[in-house]
Amino acid sequence: MSNYLIELASLMAIFSFAIISPGADLAMVMRQSLVHGRRQAIITSFGIGTSLMFHVSYTILGLGLIISQSIYLFNIVKWCGVAYLIYIGIKALRAGQTEITAEAGEDAGAGRAQSVLRAFGLGFAANALNPKAVFFFLSIFSTVVSAHTPLMVKFGYGLVMASALILWFVGVSLFMTTPRMRAAFTRASKWIDRASGLVFIALGLKLATEKAA
Repeated sequence: MSNYLIELASLMAIFSFAIISPGADLAMVMRQSLVHGRRQAIITSFGIGTSLMFHVSYTILGLGLIISQSIYLFNIVKWCGVAYLIYIGIKALRAGQTEITAEAGEDAGAGRAQSVLRAFGLGFAANALNPKAVFFFLSIFSTVVSAHTPLMVKFGYGLVMASALILWFVGVSLFMTTPRMRAAFTRASKWIDRASGLVFIALGLKLATEKAA
């Protein structure tokens, strides 16, 4: 049992840096918070956490190694991710001004109703279509986790990591939907949309220029 705790502590020490580093996931949650409100941002956070379990699952089952060794499969995932990031970036650039009314409060952006499924799917896709996650989880699981660690224990590690990721982004969602942040967003919504759009497009272009390790 102590060996498993050491493995988990080592995984979380590495993963904590990945959680707080800026990227498409953080940009997505921040925009969801400001444009669609707290509830939708939290749902998106759960989508990101669920997607992490998707990465962990195929890594544990050996598919991550196959993808990492196949340029063809890597490029499929890569270009899907590029297309998705640029698509949501263009949508953000084309968005008009958003006002968050007193009635809407912390849970909605007026005129921008978003379904639970779409909010969840945005988070899931933003993380799932990131090919860097293939190499990240493959590398940390192969270097930190013993080959003799039971499969269910490895999945347990993944659940702890997913939970930590969800908690982090829920915290971001709560902070970004405070009254002061809402008021600031109402004044600068158009420019925030444009800035987030440029961030998504830049992330897509950055991903397009990266090569398999």
